[in-house]
Amino acid sequence: MTETSELDDSFHVFDTTLRDGAQREGINLTVADKLAIARHLDDFGVGFIEGGWPGANPRDTEFFARARQEIDFKHAQLVAFGATRRAGAKASEDPQVKALLDAGTEVVCLVAKSHDRHVELALRTTLDENLAMVRDTVSHLVAQGRRVFVDCEHFFDGYRANPEYAKAVVRSAAEAGASVVILCDTNGGMLPAQIQAVVSTVLADTGARLGIHTQDDTGCAVANTLAAVDAGATHVQCTANGYGERVGNANLFPVVAALELKYGKKVLPDGKLREMTRISHAIAEVVNLTPSTHQPYVGVSAFAHKAGLHASAIKVDPDLYQHIDPEQVGNTMRMLVSDMAGRASIELKGKELGVDISGDRELVGRVVDRVKERELKGYTYEAADASFELLLRAEAEGKARSYFEVESWRAIVEDRPDGTHANEATVKLFAKSERIVATAEGNGPVHALDRALRVALEKIYPQLAKLELVDYKVRILEGKHGTSSTTRVLIATSDGSAEWSTVGVAENVIAASWQALEDAYTYGLLRAGVEPAE
Repeated sequence: MTETSELDDSFHVFDTTLRDGAQREGINLTVADKLAIARHLDDFGVGFIEGGWPGANPRDTEFFARARQEIDFKHAQLVAFGATRRAGAKASEDPQVKALLDAGTEVVCLVAKSHDRHVELALRTTLDENLAMVRDTVSHLVAQGRRVFVDCEHFFDGYRANPEYAKAVVRSAAEAGASVVILCDTNGGMLPAQIQAVVSTVLADTGARLGIHTQDDTGCAVANTLAAVDAGATHVQCTANGYGERVGNANLFPVVAALELKYGKKVLPDGKLREMTRISHAIAEVVNLTPSTHQPYVGVSAFAHKAGLHASAIKVDPDLYQHIDPEQVGNTMRMLVSDMAGRASIELKGKELGVDISGDRELVGRVVDRVKERELKGYTYEAADASFELLLRAEAEGKARSYFEVESWRAIVEDRPDGTHANEATVKLFAKSERIVATAEGNGPVHALDRALRVALEKIYPQLAKLELVDYKVRILEGKHGTSSTTRVLIATSDGSAEWSTVGVAENVIAASWQALEDAYTYGLLRAGVEPAE
């Protein structure tokens, strides 16, 4: 560990997002991306960050050069990844081994073949020569002052085929000076009980310090990792958000959370576990993938409660339906409002939104009935907190929040003979006793309506200048009259510091969009502290 680390060397969290995670379909990291992710991982407090394969491609070579100059690691050590020397060569003369030394990292992780068929078919060498390749490369790097970890590729499949040879690879690496030998479920086909049995046996038979690296092809990567820990592994290799080839790798965040909260192991510096949700989402932004809403611990739905029965229990004690306090991992509990909601759900949601209605049973009943009535028509409030808050406040205050009164609106889509299109919207409304007519063009009818509404209101409510429509979703609900289907629109809006969602439902997409836009602007003004118009 680095000098500034608060952790000892008894247990390692090793992140391989920048190498193995980057092999996920759809992820293409630039050097700048890799540097940004490395900073996030170091901020999270992992012990080791595998940066890539220097010498294998210019991008990874540049990453290591820039990381040495540009990142002041506070917690993690950067690791260079590579392979054992070529068959029939000397490690001291192998260009790929030299590239590992040139990367300048204190730690090197080598991949070694541990499946006899891979040795013979992929490396095209003998089993004895493969053992010599492991010993020679490890001892050479250790002699050069490097700490060496060895990944035994396809270990579990190799162990099944030839257990004595697989264990011989582990012994060769450990005897040559490897600090940790990692058993890799490269094909991801193992199950927890199998992992635990093999790790226990290999640990007893070799005496080597063991680590675990699992893929998620059976959906068991996290469970397999923890099973290996149960069997005595003291080094876990994971990727942020489970990114990786095929279906991915063991997910760093549930593994770390389980180790800290369930096993009682101190694997992160003090206070860093509370940064987990933020780090997960920040890395997702860098790789340009939407964060998984249902990811354990860090997903926005990880501590979201919808059923009325759950809400009633949570009102008494949140621990009754939550396995941890969400704040421990930087997340929050959320109450979802739907047609399944009971009184407790509504009361808790109101409290969450800063509208305490718990003492008024009649009001709570009206809100419950109103939600169920609206959801029967196609509205959804679990995905539209802002629209629900406006509904809640309207019932609590006896009237809807009103910053403007709409006289009419229209949207025109014009097809021209040359194949081009024009979208124009006109909005007529009253705001602060002033009648306003505004017209605007847009990329589509909804965009044109959004711009026209903004033009109409910004002079009176300059706070709206900060608002930006950031997402737009349309769903066609079941129709009752042939092609006359009900349409639901969800709009996400941001003011630069927060984001909220609103919903609209109508028989056409433009009318549904208008409802959601009205709510979005009304809620934006409410958030800005603007008093409603008289």
